[in-house]
Amino acid sequence: MMKLKILVVDDEPQIRKQLRIGLGGFGYEVVTAANGQEALTLVAQQSPDAIILDISLGSEPDGVEVCRRLREWSNTPIIMLSVHNEEKTKVIALHAGADDYLTKPFGMEELQARIVAILRRVAVEPGVSPKAEIQVDALRIDLVNRRVFVEGDEVHLTPKEYDLLRLLATHPGKVITHRAILNAVWGPEYGEMDHYVRVFVTQLRKKLRENPARNVRYILNEPGIGYRFVNT
Repeated sequence: MMKLKILVVDDEPQIRKQLRIGLGGFGYEVVTAANGQEALTLVAQQSPDAIILDISLGSEPDGVEVCRRLREWSNTPIIMLSVHNEEKTKVIALHAGADDYLTKPFGMEELQARIVAILRRVAVEPGVSPKAEIQVDALRIDLVNRRVFVEGDEVHLTPKEYDLLRLLATHPGKVITHRAILNAVWGPEYGEMDHYVRVFVTQLRKKLRENPARNVRYILNEPGIGYRFVNT
């Protein structure tokens, strides 16, 4: 039987060693990362079954940002660790996409129980397997590093342009309404500003070198409703 794989992300070598030994004793395969960028890369490369993520990593991106970025393309369960027990810190972690929160110091038995609990929920409600890259014709989206390439050339998008493209591309074939796009990319207070979406889609199409004459089109307009990303 294959061992379940746990990724431990912590900037303290002693904590990584302690968790590697402790979780290994429960039968898990444990891989470790010392910083946020290494963690993002390992999730893409190794597809762990769960992630133990320290909220304060001592460098950018911190644990909260790593969690947010993972949630852009991965549903892998995340247990956030912190020395802080304040409600505000827990709320920040959960809003970033963490499935659970554990305050240091903690016992290995409790951590094991929490891992079992979130893996049980995943088994009942399976999510989407992590997909670190989207490739459609000449367009390649590197979701881990938030980079976009067209015909091998990197395309420089603004943060909002990238968020709009990622939203559409991670829901291929699905019509995303103007309101849903505005809520996800700009926030609920922009719910009536449909022109924002039209302007940004126009900019995106130019940067992605869409050319209907050559049958190159990634973002389709659904009149009066929203937009749909073509993945074939």
